[in-house]
Amino acid sequence: QVQLVESGGGLVQAGESLRLSCTASGRTFSTYTMAWFRQAPGKEREFVAHIGGSGDSAYGDSFKGRFAVSRDNAKNTVDLQLNSLKPEDTAIYYCAARDSGRFSLPYKFKYWGQGTQVTVSS
Repeated sequence: QVQLVESGGGLVQAGESLRLSCTASGRTFSTYTMAWFRQAPGKEREFVAHIGGSGDSAYGDSFKGRFAVSRDNAKNTVDLQLNSLKPEDTAIYYCAARDSGRFSLPYKFKYWGQGTQVTVSS
């Protein structure tokens, strides 16, 4: 069983940056594929990025070059750096985990955090 807790959300202005963090429980964190998704009101959950245990990562097309995912296996954390934020980035951001494999579909992930709200004002 893995428990995930996100932090770092908040209210920022357009163009500013924010860093989200997700802390995971469990002794085998380094073997998990970690991912970030987001969900805006009235929209489906959207893939943002995933990162494997060795640091290999991939991003949704809308986020390449603007967001950056990283992890620290010693601390059981995975971060998401959000840069050049836009009002349309307003959403709840979720951390997710699965045992292995690289996927971008929400149903592929077994473990989820409660989410952290990011609001970007214009």
